[in-house]
Amino acid sequence: MNRFSKLAGISAAVLVLGGIVLTVISNPDGVSQASVPAAQPKPARTSDEAAPAVASLGELQLSSVELNAVLSSLTPQVREQLRGNRGALEGWIRARLAEKALLQQADAQGWQERPDIQQMTRAATEQILLRTYLQSVSQVPADYPDEQALKQAYESAKDKLQSPALYRVSQIFIAVEPGANEESLRKKATELARRAQAPNADFADFAELARQFSEDQATAQRGGDSGLQPLQQYVPEMRQVLSRQRVGSVSDALRSQAGFHILKLTDMQPARAASLDEVREQLREALRNQRQEQVARAYMEGLVSKATLSIDGAQLNQALESVR
Repeated sequence: MNRFSKLAGISAAVLVLGGIVLTVISNPDGVSQASVPAAQPKPARTSDEAAPAVASLGELQLSSVELNAVLSSLTPQVREQLRGNRGALEGWIRARLAEKALLQQADAQGWQERPDIQQMTRAATEQILLRTYLQSVSQVPADYPDEQALKQAYESAKDKLQSPALYRVSQIFIAVEPGANEESLRKKATELARRAQAPNADFADFAELARQFSEDQATAQRGGDSGLQPLQQYVPEMRQVLSRQRVGSVSDALRSQAGFHILKLTDMQPARAASLDEVREQLREALRNQRQEQVARAYMEGLVSKATLSIDGAQLNQALESVR
């Protein structure tokens, strides 16, 4: 696949909350919370251990330092959405504390002393060393690529560099928590949709309903407005409705995993060719990555070519036969 074909739609980032994001950010430090035998002196507390606890599970704690490290690694957009999705954030906290409990059990049983675990640890450490060292010896000059190289790359891939269609949506959201009376909430959402769809209702009426009733904290105070976003940024149930909706129309109440949504499509901008300015930084990063791969490959080939490579065919065949 052409490297630049992967840049299609790069003017809009797709933010995925819930299980995907939480899986990626789980176990950010991989530090085992080892128990200390009573007969030995207790080690000095680290700065992480001394930090205030955000949550605890028995004696195990999730410190503010650890949580801040995770949040700092996210983009501002994801952090903002997590602030409005307390359930997802609390779910990650529970999962992280469960991991700490599991690590504590493994440590108490001396799991890390098992030969097979030590072998896997050495292999993982070796791969980290190889990857980071190779990166250090294949650095690309800071001024690469220059403007001319950027323009040439843009012209050669212009037909693949697309800005996706953007949808501006206002919504009224009614959450459905575990154990809630879903039928009652469905009736509430249906009634709100009926009021928003009334012949004499306008944008101001929808915005007021959103301020009063929407439970999406991130958009309610803006009258439900979520701004211009690509279709893929919305949950699947919303995409299905928005792809068929006319600008200015209000949807019926639709159900997603989180609850009920009433959508008003306020604007839609069709897909178009992205300008160089819109894709400049992403294109620059792609060219730098491509050049670094080339430099790294040349460096590795140079290491091999410095000495005479000799392969004992008999020994190679014996090794292959031994692992049948």
